[in-house]
Amino acid sequence: MRVFSIFIFLGFSFFSISQTGWPTIAQSAKPWSRWWWQGSAVDSNDLSILLKKYAEAGLGGLEITPIYGVKGSESKFIEYLSPQWMAALTFTLEEAKKNGLGIDMATGTGWPFGGPWINESDAAKYFTYKTYHLKEGETIKDTLYYQQEPLLRTANGIHRSITEIKNPINTNYNLQELALDQIRFEKKLYPFLVIAVDQNHNRVNLSQFVQNGIVHWTPVAGDWTIYALFEGDHGKMVERAAPGGEGLVIDHFDSTALKKYLGKFDDAFQGNDLEGLRSFFNDSYEVDDAKGQSNFTEGLFHEFESRRGYRLLDVIPYLLDSAFGDIHKRVLHDFRETISDLLENQFTQVWTNWGHSRNKLIRNQAHGSPANILDLYAIVDIPETEGNDVLRYKFATSAAHIMDKNLASAEVSTWLDEHFKSNMADIKSNMDQFFLGGVNHIFYHGIAYSPAEAPWPGWLFYASVHLTPNDPQWRNFKALNDYAARCQSFLQSGKPDNSILLYFPFSDHNHREGKELLHHYDGMNGFENTDFEKTAHYLQKNGYAWDLISDKQLEKINNSNIYKTLIISGVEYMPLETLLKIDSLCKAGFQVMFDRLPSKVSGYKNYLNRQKLFDALIHQWDLQSTGESQSKTWGNGKIYLSNDISQTLMQGEGSHERSMYEKGLQCIRRQDGDQKIYFIKNTSNQPIKDWIVLHSEFSSAVLFDPLFAKKGKARLKVEPDQTLVWLELNPGETIILKSGETDVAEFKFIEVSPSGKITIDKNWNISFLDGGPQLPRTQKLKALTNWINLGKEEKYFSGTAKYTNNFKIKTSNNDYLLDLGEIHESAEIFLNGISVGTLIGPEFKIILPYKILKKKNKLEVLVSNNMVNRIIYMDQNNIPWKKFYNVNMPPRFSQNRGGDGLFTAKNWLPVKSGLIGPVTLAKLK
Repeated sequence: MRVFSIFIFLGFSFFSISQTGWPTIAQSAKPWSRWWWQGSAVDSNDLSILLKKYAEAGLGGLEITPIYGVKGSESKFIEYLSPQWMAALTFTLEEAKKNGLGIDMATGTGWPFGGPWINESDAAKYFTYKTYHLKEGETIKDTLYYQQEPLLRTANGIHRSITEIKNPINTNYNLQELALDQIRFEKKLYPFLVIAVDQNHNRVNLSQFVQNGIVHWTPVAGDWTIYALFEGDHGKMVERAAPGGEGLVIDHFDSTALKKYLGKFDDAFQGNDLEGLRSFFNDSYEVDDAKGQSNFTEGLFHEFESRRGYRLLDVIPYLLDSAFGDIHKRVLHDFRETISDLLENQFTQVWTNWGHSRNKLIRNQAHGSPANILDLYAIVDIPETEGNDVLRYKFATSAAHIMDKNLASAEVSTWLDEHFKSNMADIKSNMDQFFLGGVNHIFYHGIAYSPAEAPWPGWLFYASVHLTPNDPQWRNFKALNDYAARCQSFLQSGKPDNSILLYFPFSDHNHREGKELLHHYDGMNGFENTDFEKTAHYLQKNGYAWDLISDKQLEKINNSNIYKTLIISGVEYMPLETLLKIDSLCKAGFQVMFDRLPSKVSGYKNYLNRQKLFDALIHQWDLQSTGESQSKTWGNGKIYLSNDISQTLMQGEGSHERSMYEKGLQCIRRQDGDQKIYFIKNTSNQPIKDWIVLHSEFSSAVLFDPLFAKKGKARLKVEPDQTLVWLELNPGETIILKSGETDVAEFKFIEVSPSGKITIDKNWNISFLDGGPQLPRTQKLKALTNWINLGKEEKYFSGTAKYTNNFKIKTSNNDYLLDLGEIHESAEIFLNGISVGTLIGPEFKIILPYKILKKKNKLEVLVSNNMVNRIIYMDQNNIPWKKFYNVNMPPRFSQNRGGDGLFTAKNWLPVKSGLIGPVTLAKLK
């Protein structure tokens, strides 16, 4: 913890502070959370109670996502989009507004889009093929067909026979119990296209010669390969579906299917007031996290010809057979580009238009799609990411930055440690990584609606981080949320201050063969060990301010944008249009940096003529050697070529914070008018007390501590093109700097006076306030210790205890630093009956202001642990709590899997809890 002396004491509320310089905390700046409606079994009384609790905890809003139900509550299930469900939604909107909460809703239950009103013709599809070889005079004697084998996958791991399942799916009465994830019924598929090609690439469409699978055609000369194509049912079901939402996933490449799907919402919404609904949400693509790919749609051949300018049926052999070499790669590229276009235009754009027609925003997770996810993110209002890798976050946040979208959201803290073990310090650390990646609108993942009557621990979602009022840590949840709100209030101010664009080699990668026809794009998956990935890692590791950019987005960039440098790394194939745009940007003043020049034009149509234009343009650059690299002034800009991008960046791009990163700090920058905003974190494992170089020049700045809501004037040294600021940050600590602020006192880092140190190690009283399984007795402690050591009741207790002690000091005008030592997991501190703050860790230090201190003082520390010890007690005593349909508490780690395949804490030892200390008090000077 940093210690500093900026306090404003108003009305005996230590943290009532002047807000000058702090941005207004908008609703979007507060954290939001995914809100799981299990079985949609909600009622108005519990909705009112819970919404009030969420608001009091400092949340800004909730996203309603109905999912599978809880066993034993079937009578309370509400069918999705029924009049009763819509009544619950409109009631929620009214109550949320009363409590100052925003509401989003998923456009469906679980994920992806789908439901019982989607039939096989509207559902996801695949195509497969068989090949046959004929010589002169031969015929295919076999009937052409493909046997679609029966397939049944369930989300709950229960083995079932497909003979138990009725077709259509929605005629099964027990879909919650079945928990279907993917299903294909046995079916004989006949070809929809048969193409023959000989050794000279002559092609014949044999479809007209096929009847009932019999081919009536014989080659008169040559050796021929026959390609027979078959369309099948992909069979992907909605994952984690709520009652009334179970069904097949839509065909994402056909707007007709999407419009039919959305029509169900149009009907349900009619006559209902949805004014309080902010946004519709889509939880990632996730169609192909099943067996086989969804790679086909009925209109594919027409769409391919319309978009690529030639007929797909003429080049089917080139698409399917890698023996055609470079031509195969080019047609494969065009096939993938067409699928990408369809997902963009037939799904994302149509869904976005539908939402906008209702005056709602669209929030979307695009990752995992067989498409250029930068372009998908560019369409929607709020791009959303998830995961544990900053480079993955960059796809959503880059699109937000380039397309001038104020918000980039993230699904935060889905899986951290094992169930029940994560504390708020863990969540804060995870949240900080998203902030550093450009996210400024977080969504916890998440909170399960749980009725008051549900036995502890209540209703829970299956991911490992459980945010619930039943968790003792909820008492101090607001401290975490207030921290996030303060951070995001700055991170939503102004504009991103990034100057570098890294070209996303989507077209190049689409020429690369894979195990299946389609590539799915999700962060750096598929780019491992490529020059592109290495360059991205280098930029991030060395403090460069950068964004990713697609071919389409590059067309919209001009010299008036904030970006001045474009990097192209590891690219062989490139669209001619992109190369022309790069040339014009350079002439307009851009620095363009290559680690290799692209050598091949993308795609198949007329590629030989386009290659000539491509080569001629690069030849015009006539790059000149300068040592180990080449460069050329081109118009008002400059082109660099070197196999070492790091050296090129040193020559041509100075907008980095490398010095900060070398010291173990990381940051993200924004520009608010003439002012710079820095969010800075100590990501090292060592304290930092040093002058830190910032690549910005300003003469005044204020440091804002978002955890404790304090601020002070920064100590600066101003030099040409840079400013040095004095920072003291312990591992994991963050600070926000905003330039141009001058209206506060100096931010002073204060030393502890060893002569004034007091140890408070005896005569503590402990009383247990709430929790279970039983409430332990009040005790007088000879010394602070782990609750495990106090007795059996304390050993398995999860809840909150109040520690009370008295101490004396000599009267003075000094503040004191209270160091509580080791605490599990969070604490609120009271001095002489006045709350002085809440600590969520990992350090537990706080300043006690002299205006509250007396000669004789009463110290109270309310400590809350987490849920784990009580869960251990329940599992060891076979008390049931895992009672959920579908996915019923899978373990995070395999060693915690019980004989039933579910998570268990039966073999765990109770974990540390309470105030362990040592507790010390030290005078500050």
